[in-house]
Amino acid sequence: MNPLAAVGRIFLNFLASIGRLAMFAGTGLRHCVTPPFYGRLIFRQMMVIGYYSLPVVGLTALFTGMVLALQIYIGSSRFNAESAVATIVVIGITRELGPVLGGLMVAGRVASAMAAEIGTMRVTEQIDALTTLSTNPFKYLVAPRLYAGIITLPILVLVADIIGVMGGYVVGTQKLGFNQGTYLKNTFDFLETLDVVSGLVKAGVFGFIIALMGCYHGFNSKGGAQGVGRATTDAVVSASILILVANYFVTELFFATK
Repeated sequence: MNPLAAVGRIFLNFLASIGRLAMFAGTGLRHCVTPPFYGRLIFRQMMVIGYYSLPVVGLTALFTGMVLALQIYIGSSRFNAESAVATIVVIGITRELGPVLGGLMVAGRVASAMAAEIGTMRVTEQIDALTTLSTNPFKYLVAPRLYAGIITLPILVLVADIIGVMGGYVVGTQKLGFNQGTYLKNTFDFLETLDVVSGLVKAGVFGFIIALMGCYHGFNSKGGAQGVGRATTDAVVSASILILVANYFVTELFFATK
């Protein structure tokens, strides 16, 4: 019975972790919609998440679009379907690669920073000091980050979409020999509003996940510097996994009937 008991303990611990995360998320969302609101903190987190992440997200999108155009051309040339390069690049970038790669890059940069900052405040008892000063830690630390993640990620992904499509355009017209007007016409003719909207909705969900996991693991860190390091790693890993899981369900929501 010992192996079965071990499996049971693991499963019960997993359910308990999901429950704690759900309660944390619910508390954070409740404080997002109830006053007071710390506008300056929200703007600061928007700068941290959005503006400072723009270079890495932009470079990722640029080279992703360039590589995607090159690979699609090589593959489609086997079937004499080279004209589909522009269409597949813009749909692939706006629906999937822009939101997912942008979310993963921001998760690696932002979730770890949030977990480290809040985790350090936890182990040095600064969060307890906020409570002593009648300042709700969820209102002061968690809600501004959730706001910033939800608002900023769609803007970042929209910029990444533009840069990624531009990267495909540059490779397609300068290296692969496509006519510039024809490439742009194919891009805009086959791009639908739903393609862009679905990517931006995904970005909002990913922004919430990134901020939530960074805050959750930092808030619950313990054990000094080693605990903060473990919380930082857990925040990045869990945010990345949940982004991939959420990507499937949001895609199912938008395109299951198509």
